[in-house]
Amino acid sequence: MTERLTIARMGHRGDGIADTPDGPLYVSCTLPGESVDVEPWPGHTDRRHLLRVETPSQERIAPICPHFGICGGCALQHWETERYLDWKRDLVVTALRDAGITASVEAVVDAHGDGRRRATFHARRGAHAVLDVGFAARNAHHIIAIDRCPILAPQLDGAIEAAWAIAEALQGHGKPLDIQVIATEAGLDIDVRGSGALKPQQSMALASLAERHRLARLTRHGELIARHAPPTVKMGRAVVTLPAGAFLQATQEGEMALARLVDAHVGGAKHVADLFCGVGPFALRLAERARVAAFDSDADAVAALRQAAAATSGLKPVAAEARDLFRRPLVASELSRFDAVVFDPPRQGAQAQVRELAAAKVPLVVAVSCNPATFARDARLLMDGGYRLETVTPVDQFRYSAHVELVARFRR
Repeated sequence: MTERLTIARMGHRGDGIADTPDGPLYVSCTLPGESVDVEPWPGHTDRRHLLRVETPSQERIAPICPHFGICGGCALQHWETERYLDWKRDLVVTALRDAGITASVEAVVDAHGDGRRRATFHARRGAHAVLDVGFAARNAHHIIAIDRCPILAPQLDGAIEAAWAIAEALQGHGKPLDIQVIATEAGLDIDVRGSGALKPQQSMALASLAERHRLARLTRHGELIARHAPPTVKMGRAVVTLPAGAFLQATQEGEMALARLVDAHVGGAKHVADLFCGVGPFALRLAERARVAAFDSDADAVAALRQAAAATSGLKPVAAEARDLFRRPLVASELSRFDAVVFDPPRQGAQAQVRELAAAKVPLVVAVSCNPATFARDARLLMDGGYRLETVTPVDQFRYSAHVELVARFRR
């Protein structure tokens, strides 16, 4: 059954929302003010499938990718940039308002740069045992097979071809695969997940294709299959050799934009704690002028940071420790020796650690977040503990998506 809806506003996931007597209905690939024809979406009482846009918004633009609308990787290629960035800023404003926080929220920093330097491709058998390699479909569980992706950085050229080759080499294994690819200075660094134990001939086939595709490194669940060069990235003066399956910010420009904001907010602090430090995108840059103590639960990431710091001349002392900050956060007495604390937790935020920060007397706290809702919750804890939220800057490195990063400064 076809019905016509008027889109009233945008949801926080990038869907258009139509208000009806039965409640809100969500329609992907629509914009406020549009009149659209839709049909039911099986299994989703609050969603509708877009059939056609009867009256398009003046803000609608042509998508840059032929897969847009079916691939779940992008939600907003159809919206003009200025309004899209305003909406991303409003995601942060709304999350703060819902937590009872009024703060200065700056304009969004566009940090797409050259595009995404990391991607995870999925490989699954579809209908008739056909192998599909690509990204998850929008609001579905099957895979959209792709041969190109315009939001990937040029440094990921060849990544899709390599992912297909890996999937084909392992297709007899019969298990779904996740193929994580990172662009490094030495070439592509690939970690394969989901394959289970490999037979000798499969390992040999993978090593051969790593040579053929000139991969810097190929691993399976972190176990080395082939390495032709150390997979390195630069962070300030330092050069970091990445552990297998390492986490990096999505774009190089995104990492640099976040680091510039962190550096500016930390200012002249002489002794800084970097919590949830990863491989050191903040710690290694801050160490160019301050002593740094870095903490993260990922022991491999901490080891990579420590090695990079030791090999880089001109840095202040860097102490790096593997520590689970969810189960064993730094307590107030441990935090008292720092002039400033930087924390950049995963999407779930850092509630346990923030409670200790709120009880400490650190004069300056800089928060980095990829989730405005959990940031707002943590910000509320800091403010209730006596901190003042001075400024919040959204950063967009996930162009066309509903994800937004931010950097915020708190003072006592």
